[in-house]
Amino acid sequence: MAERIKRRYEPDRRERIVEVALDVIAEHGVAGTTHRRVAEAADVPLGSMTYHFKGIDDLLVAACTRLSQVVASRYREVLEAATTVEDAREAVVELICGGLWASKRNMVLSFELYAYAARNPKLKPVLLEWMGYSHSHLGRHYSPATARVLDAFIEGATIHNTASTNLISRDEVRAVVARLTA
Repeated sequence: MAERIKRRYEPDRRERIVEVALDVIAEHGVAGTTHRRVAEAADVPLGSMTYHFKGIDDLLVAACTRLSQVVASRYREVLEAATTVEDAREAVVELICGGLWASKRNMVLSFELYAYAARNPKLKPVLLEWMGYSHSHLGRHYSPATARVLDAFIEGATIHNTASTNLISRDEVRAVVARLTA
């Protein structure tokens, strides 16, 4: 009689697969992310992929949505702690120079998100939601126009500091934020 393999009970398997998918995207890019790679990295049967996701696009949208939620949560946390205009300015400086984007993984994931969204209309709502979170949290302290400009500066400065050896210093960022929010 053949021995029956006992199935693992994992009520959070889908969420774990999404988290692991972010690691696979960071390592291999969107183009190199496959169900097989993610299943192997997550140590789940390949059939779990098609059980939890309609296709690779569904998995990629879920992973990008998760990244957006993590970033939005950090924005909220940093900006809610600000109680004065100066605190709010310093919060923006922290978003640019602090740990959120200091991780190469997070920067690579955001690059992948933007590139994928440019080519895949299914991801555009996720990207717009991400920008909406950012504008909303910045909007606690700034006008809508200023929040949009600050959001663009946050992204541009972090991209520059990730790719360049001539970093924009914390003091330079602070001076620009002060000018943008004067």
